[in-house]
Formats: sequence, C-alpha cells, structure tokens
Amino acid sequence: QAQVKESGGDLVQAGGSLRLSCTASGFAFDGASMAWFRQAPGKERDWVSCIDRDGDRTAYADSVKGRFTVSRDNAKNTVYLQMNNLKPEDTAMYYCAAATDVPYCAASATSMDFWGEGTQVTISS
Repeated sequence: QAQVKESGGDLVQAGGSLRLSCTASGFAFDGASMAWFRQAPGKERDWVSCIDRDGDRTAYADSVKGRFTVSRDNAKNTVYLQMNNLKPEDTAMYYCAAATDVPYCAASATSMDFWGEGTQVTISS
C-alpha cells in the first residue's frame, strides 16, 4: 500500500526554522517527483515546492523562495523541506505528495498520486 507520511511540524516563533520530513513507502520513490503543498485555515491548498526524481531540479512558490529548501534522499525514501526565516503567514498544514512515474518537478495538485495527512506548522509573531 503506497503511503507518504509527514513529520516535523511544530510551533515556532517568527524568524525561526523548521525541517519537515516526508517518508514514502509502497511505490518506487526514486521514480517519483515529490512536492510540498500547504493549506491555511479558510484558504485553498497552495503549492509550495517540488523536486524531481533525481533531486537535480527544484522549484518554489514566490512566497517561500529564498527561505525554503527542498531536498531528497532516495536511499531513505525521504524528502525534506528546510524552512528558514519563518513568518506568521507560513502558518498552515503542510502536505507532502508524490507524482509517480513523473521525472520532472511536478507542481500541479492534479499530477499527484499520493498525499500525506499533513503536519501542522504554526508561527507565532
């Protein structure tokens, strides 16, 4: 059974850092593009970042560019999201998603095959 599971969410002060992890199982992780999305209360789910299957190409939403870094370790079936200089507007549930058999950096929610249940990130001002 294919599964992705996020961890690392927490309550931190503005200006702080967090690293989210997403561990996958049940599918060929090294053949999948991975992405992070987030959803704040009362808002739609937004794309945050993606990384291609080899980890060579990444992309970021403008709102997080320069502050967030996505990476992956195919040997550990894990993708990471390092978040620095966090702002109150980064408060959201963060979701990891996998687009299997997609070699490029997939940024569309409709391209995703598997989703995690999310991890909560709360930034206090």
